[in-house]
Amino acid sequence: MKVSIIVGGKFHAFNLAEQINKKKSLKQIVTSYPKYKLKKYGISKEKIHSIFSKELLIKFLNKLSFIDSIFDYNYLLCEYFDFRASNNINYKDTDILVGWSGFSKKCFIEAKKFDCIKILERGSSHIQFQKKILIEEYNSLGITPNVPSEKMINKELEEYNLADFICVPSEYVKESFLKYGIKESKIIKVPYGVDLQEFSLTKSEKKKDGKFRIISTGSISIRKGSHYLLEAFDNLKLPNSELIFIGNMSDDFKKIEKKYSNIKNIKFIKKQNQEKLKFFYNDADLFILCSIEEGLAMVQAQAMACGLPVICTTNTGGSEIIDDDINGYVIPIRNSNILMDKIKILHKDRDKLKEMSKNAHAKANSQLSWKKYGDRMFDIYQKLLEDKLMVNKKSH
Repeated sequence: MKVSIIVGGKFHAFNLAEQINKKKSLKQIVTSYPKYKLKKYGISKEKIHSIFSKELLIKFLNKLSFIDSIFDYNYLLCEYFDFRASNNINYKDTDILVGWSGFSKKCFIEAKKFDCIKILERGSSHIQFQKKILIEEYNSLGITPNVPSEKMINKELEEYNLADFICVPSEYVKESFLKYGIKESKIIKVPYGVDLQEFSLTKSEKKKDGKFRIISTGSISIRKGSHYLLEAFDNLKLPNSELIFIGNMSDDFKKIEKKYSNIKNIKFIKKQNQEKLKFFYNDADLFILCSIEEGLAMVQAQAMACGLPVICTTNTGGSEIIDDDINGYVIPIRNSNILMDKIKILHKDRDKLKEMSKNAHAKANSQLSWKKYGDRMFDIYQKLLEDKLMVNKKSH
């Protein structure tokens, strides 16, 4: 079996490539990251094709705040990457072509001329569902919506049709695809993993002060529901407590953040490198993510691997990895009251918090490794290939 991967970025593609490569089935990976970024994943340079100009362009254009009003540069960069990638795939020597949504239309069109299975990786909900729920949220806050453009939506819809299968990380995402008419037989659901060597328990000096620390990592944004966590924490006024956000803040969230900027026990820290992030997790007592929409936030498994119970919304995809009232809580979106209730339980009952912490760490280490994820994906790929060969034999 030979697998080729197309990804305009990183996402979890490098973890997938690493696992497939260990099973000697990776043909190539086309990415916008430079080759050296894949060194830690043990993939030889010969198997990597880097279209690094895409990353350079997006970094430059992101600095120009006015550029969005002139043209849809995100869409154009996705098109650029897709075009370049489509000319660098060895379709003849590929059994399974795995492409990330938004980056794979031209590649999938070209692949139709060859005899390979096309699998689309979609890390968020169906793009039409995504747009709808985000517009609702932005409108409720009186902020101009920041949602996928019509060009991007149309491109992804074409990718959904071109793909033989669509791989999603959670039941929440699967349901969004079913709602918009994608057949269940076309959907593959496999939750993501976590790097258990990178994220693990470490000693924390900070915990000696007895302060109750809540941490939330990833982007600080409306999509991530960061405003619900801020509101809940501010209303609770918990003694000897602290809320720490780590990540880049979206421009449209900065107006909301101003309201809380002078509160001493709320901290906003810029995005950290992965190797530093585990120390922040280990200093904390509880991880919370209130996303309005995504697929399966990988930061949840990272937190669990560092021994943190997780409170998350249904729309984080966390139900796939979190067992309610055992290693965390899964709550509805947009509900600060339920969020406050769950925080109060764990703030008051430290024995329960400690037990949930142990359970979270045990679950991550026993069930959430990238190896287990890779084994599942490899088995699925093999089964799809065997089924295809069986159909081809019968037709002859």
